[in-house]
Amino acid sequence: MKSHTQVVVIGGGVVGCSVLYHLTKAGWKDVVLLERDELTSGSTWHAAGGMHTLNGDPNVAKLQRYTIDLYKEIEEISGQSCGVHMTGGLMLANTESWLDYLKVAQGRSRVLGLDNEFVSMAEAKAMHPLLNEERFVGALYDPLEGHIDPSGVTHAYAKAARVGGAEIERFTRVTDLQSRPDGGWDVITDKGTIQAEHVVNAGGLWAREVGRMVGLELPILAMEHQYLVTDEIPEVAARETELPHCIDFGGEIYMRQERSGLVMGTYEKGGVPWSERQTPWDFGHELLQPDLDRISDNLEVAFDHFPVLGEAGIKQVINGPFTFAPDGNPLVGPVRGLKNFWVACGVMAGFSQGGGVGLALSSWMIDGDPGLDIFAMDVARFGDFATMAYTNAKVRENYGRRFKITFPNEELPAARPLRTTPVYERFKAQNAVFGAGYGLETPLWFAPEGAEPVETPSYRRSNAFEPVKEECHAVREAVGLIETSGFAKYEVSGAGAEGWLGEILANRMPRQGRIVLSPMLNHEGKLIGDFTVAKAGPEQFFIFGSGIAEDYHLRWFERHMAEEGVALRSLRNEMVGFSIAGPKARELLARLTAEDVSNEAFPFMAFRSMALGMVPAWVGRISFTGDLGYEIWVSPDYQLRLYDDLMAAGADLGLRHFGLRALDSLRLEKGFGTWAREFRPIYTPAEAGLDRFVDLRKNAFVGRDAVLHDREQGPKVRLVTLTVDAEAADVSGDEAVWHDGAVVGWVTSGGYAHTVDRSVALAYVPNDLATENGSFEVEIIGDRRAAQLQPEPLFDPARERMLG
Repeated sequence: MKSHTQVVVIGGGVVGCSVLYHLTKAGWKDVVLLERDELTSGSTWHAAGGMHTLNGDPNVAKLQRYTIDLYKEIEEISGQSCGVHMTGGLMLANTESWLDYLKVAQGRSRVLGLDNEFVSMAEAKAMHPLLNEERFVGALYDPLEGHIDPSGVTHAYAKAARVGGAEIERFTRVTDLQSRPDGGWDVITDKGTIQAEHVVNAGGLWAREVGRMVGLELPILAMEHQYLVTDEIPEVAARETELPHCIDFGGEIYMRQERSGLVMGTYEKGGVPWSERQTPWDFGHELLQPDLDRISDNLEVAFDHFPVLGEAGIKQVINGPFTFAPDGNPLVGPVRGLKNFWVACGVMAGFSQGGGVGLALSSWMIDGDPGLDIFAMDVARFGDFATMAYTNAKVRENYGRRFKITFPNEELPAARPLRTTPVYERFKAQNAVFGAGYGLETPLWFAPEGAEPVETPSYRRSNAFEPVKEECHAVREAVGLIETSGFAKYEVSGAGAEGWLGEILANRMPRQGRIVLSPMLNHEGKLIGDFTVAKAGPEQFFIFGSGIAEDYHLRWFERHMAEEGVALRSLRNEMVGFSIAGPKARELLARLTAEDVSNEAFPFMAFRSMALGMVPAWVGRISFTGDLGYEIWVSPDYQLRLYDDLMAAGADLGLRHFGLRALDSLRLEKGFGTWAREFRPIYTPAEAGLDRFVDLRKNAFVGRDAVLHDREQGPKVRLVTLTVDAEAADVSGDEAVWHDGAVVGWVTSGGYAHTVDRSVALAYVPNDLATENGSFEVEIIGDRRAAQLQPEPLFDPARERMLG
């Protein structure tokens, strides 16, 4: 075993071997993989081996497509068969809701250029004669589904990596990790110590234990997972072609052919965690005790939907542990606060996602960026709120919902409430329907008095439609109040604060008492953040951004921090707030302060401290509603007093609560984009309509050279606003945009814009179509609806309300 290396990858499952291969493929040859036992010894060896492209996030689906296409490449390089059975797959719907789901999935797949198609139940029966077609209402066929040999794939990655120069040390257990002054790591094993520049935790079942070696508690948990292998089934044995892979959503089962029998697995409601606190180091090629009683309900449905199963003998029951993150997606990327420490774990669908994870992580390590939009897999999407108990509750919930629809308007209940602000109980008393983001409870909308504060999950307009409409009209016609505590808040201070901010943000910094909006770019000139920046004092700035991206942005800030003269801190627990918006917002604010808040004295984008009643506050003249409005920030101990004073002062002005659903509707009327939807690391400022907030008069800022290059080339796509001739359903995101009979773009977000009475979609389309005013269509639940491009905002295009 060598004593020095560029990268140590810990873990010899499919993910670790994929990372190793991709590092060598990208040019890093001095890399070593350490495995405590034999390759595949964790979850890999007992996996069912299915592969598919289906995923709720198109960016993850794109990586799954890459993974499937990669198998031919690693077979050729390694000479090792992956055992690929490209059988195609049927996704079966037994209810109209599941049929809607498949229509939505097909629309998303069109954006990726995937060739899914609906087939009749007669055609489905011909493909898979064992199914009972009377139990289903629709079927979607995907030619890119099938299964592989888990051991073959893992060894193909490993052999291909060795061809590229990598070394693999089996039966070598990592016992400790110690950081070095030079930013590298001492990797201590039972066979000696290796000095490494980088460490990748691909520990699988042991990823938590590896994380704990560096003081990190990763939000992952192993769950027991069972599948059956049947005896020979005559109907299967008699076939000349292999049965397609099959997912029966209503039955909550997946199925594929295995020789002359079948493999059938399920994700039961009462899933059981395995080794909740500590994974035994001596666990290896072992299985857990089967418990068929736990999946008996699923088996009953399976026997009804596939009658031959009820007559088949059971050859083997596989019960083995797999790791999950709270939302079911992998944990990938660099870890904030740990230099050169990377994770690639929680990859429960390793044979659909392992190749994509290896590609993204290797690009990130070598080029400083994953080269793809992988926020849905980024380890930074979870903050310190994702404790062991939180993870346990959410993983259990997610496991039991693996084959359940999570609708776009649905909020899941496990591990809630977790984070709350002082005003939470006040909102609860006002019949608020809450959502959770980054662990924080925030009102989505307010149910009418006497109604149950619950939203009906649906792809169509829900029972929230009319109450949200009333909230929107209250804002546009009088004044509304919304809590803004869910935004991320940061303070940057010190003699070097302004200079540092000018280097990492693309816009020029404001003068004292003013606000600017600024994108943050990576070195390729792509959007990795959009912020409101307020200069509160000579050496003090407040920055406001997306709450769900707090850890993501802190990681970037800290990795690009100036050596001296700058202090950065998160104000997540120190600052809470409200926004008041609407034509009577100024009058409401004036009733609480002796300050002059006229338009002349406190104009648009002004920022200052002022006393509101007895409460000291910071107030900014800005609103995401696109209306006259103010954001008010206070410390948590003042929030209740401020809330009561605002409600009392606004009673005769028609002051009304509004939630995030209404805010979303109002910002659509202005065409305002938002982080993680319109603004993502695959778009440039010009494409997203943010180029006016990039100040090229500055000599240097991150991404400047790339912006100059992009301006010479021109944007490839552009963000546009479309009004859609929708009826009972509006877009929610990731729908296909059609033009002249072809898919040309994709929806990023949308909904109903209540005060202009139009269904709206924000979408990216090719730049040469961004001024086209005809023949667009948007696909909503399988139905192509006519859409019209809007050249200006639907509300207040002259900005008279916002500026007045």
